[in-house]
Amino acid sequence: MGLSAFQDDFRAWLTRSDELAADRLALADRRGLAVYQNTYRAQLMACLEESYPQTMALIGLRFGEAAFHAAAARHIDSVPPSRWTLDAYAQGFPASLRRLFPDAPAIGELADLELALGETFVAPDATALTLADLQSGALDETAIALVPGTVFLPLRTNADTIWSALSAQEPCPAPHVRGSADTPVMIWRQDFVCCFRRLEDDEAALLPSLVTGTPFAQMCEDLVARLGMEDGITRAGALLARWTQAGLLTRQP
Repeated sequence: MGLSAFQDDFRAWLTRSDELAADRLALADRRGLAVYQNTYRAQLMACLEESYPQTMALIGLRFGEAAFHAAAARHIDSVPPSRWTLDAYAQGFPASLRRLFPDAPAIGELADLELALGETFVAPDATALTLADLQSGALDETAIALVPGTVFLPLRTNADTIWSALSAQEPCPAPHVRGSADTPVMIWRQDFVCCFRRLEDDEAALLPSLVTGTPFAQMCEDLVARLGMEDGITRAGALLARWTQAGLLTRQP
C-alpha cells in the first residue's frame, strides 16, 4: 500500500470508523486505532468547547449540560476537518447548531458572534487614527478605512445581550427574536480587546463603505446631503469622534 492510500484509509477510520478501511491498513495490532480515534475526537471536542464557551453555557441552560456535547459529537461525525490548522475547525459549527436547534435561533446567532469575536482577535494590527488626526485637517483628502478584522454581523435575536450577560456571569436574559428585520452588529478589536455593539441606522449605512476605504471629506458630504448642512456636519463630527475613540478608523494602506 502506498503512503497516499494508507493516509486515505486512516482518515476514513478516524472520521467514519470505516472498518473496511481499517482492515486495509494491515496492522499487526489494531488496538491502537481506537486510541488514535479517541484522541482525534477529543481534540475536536476541546476545540469547540474553547471556541464557544457562551454558546455551551446557553445550550446548557436551555437543554441541559449534556446537550452541547451531544451537538458537538454530531458535528464531529458529519463535518471532518478540512484545513491544516485545528483553529479553523470551529468555523462550521454555527451552521450545524442551526440544523440541530431550529427552534432556538439565538443559539446559532450566539455561535456566529463568538466565531466573529475569535477571528477578529487574531486580525492584523493597524495604527488607529486619533482625534488629533481628525482635528488637524490633514485627513480631508485622505481615504480612511476600518481597522482590520472589523465584521458586520446581522442579528435577529438578542444574542449580543446574551453573550454580555453570560460573559459577565450575570443572569442570562430569555432568548427572543427582536423583530422581523435583522439588526447589524459591528465587531472590532481595540488594542487587545474585542468589542461589539449594535449600529444606528446611519452608521449601518455609512460604515460598510469604509471596509474598502473612502475619503474623509466624502463621508461628510454624504451626511450633509442626507441631513442638511447643519445637522449633517454635527452628525459627522459626532460619528467620527465616536468611531475614533473606539479605535475603529485607520488610514487606508
